[in-house]
Amino acid sequence: MAYIITDDCISCGACAGECPVSCISAGDDKYVIDADTCIECGNCANVCPVDAPKPE
Repeated sequence: MAYIITDDCISCGACAGECPVSCISAGDDKYVIDADTCIECGNCANVCPVDAPKPE
């Protein structure tokens, strides 16, 4: 089960910098995770200041 980024995202980019497979990118109003590339490591959730990344 991949991670998703909820509407709580404040677009700080902390998650993208921690992703070892570069599956997180900036969307129109928040960051998004490519579920096909996500390896479910949880690094994004560990660094997010607003707990936006959640397991799908």
